[in-house]
Amino acid sequence: MNKLDLRPTSLTYTTHPDADLETIRRLIVLVPKDMDYSSATRRIWELANATGMHVQLLGVCRDAAEEPGLRRTLVSMTSLLQNGRLVVQAHVDLGINWVDAVKSHWQPGDMIVCCAEQRAGLLHRPLSQILQSDLDVPLYILSGLYPQNDSRSNRLARAAAWMGSIAIIAGFFVLQTRISLLTDWTQTILMLLSTAVEVWAIWIWNGLFD
Repeated sequence: MNKLDLRPTSLTYTTHPDADLETIRRLIVLVPKDMDYSSATRRIWELANATGMHVQLLGVCRDAAEEPGLRRTLVSMTSLLQNGRLVVQAHVDLGINWVDAVKSHWQPGDMIVCCAEQRAGLLHRPLSQILQSDLDVPLYILSGLYPQNDSRSNRLARAAAWMGSIAIIAGFFVLQTRISLLTDWTQTILMLLSTAVEVWAIWIWNGLFD
């Protein structure tokens, strides 16, 4: 783990031991909902100018209704970041998660920039940990870009996600217990269908809190 001496108290640069900043071509910035966009834009501008790297802003939304608002945000950030030397692009991916989005955009030499407070997945692990373990890509982690009460909101969201998942599992357990009492061929079919619906319901429910 290395650090860039821009804002040592809030910026952490994580990469492979043999990574060289001079070979990195782009900062791919993962832009989540509900963060402080003004502070984020300033910090990204500082990082881009300090490293001489171009910027690609990347947003992800599951619901098409959210896409116009997110796209406007990225366009606004792009206009504030661009100058004579800095090239900035913006892209919104619809219907996929952060890991898949990074896979589709990252190229050798790029660095991923994400917020320390960003979380993803069923366990709501920090997104930075997921990217490091699943993709092993160079990361630059920004912190302090969420409201102070965001940690409490995250705890409530995680609790709601877990309670909902447990309720779904319990409900399908009761249903599958009744199905198991059947003795003909319909038992197997209904058990397979109920299991598929159970997995789908858990995935949809937790997607609401991702």
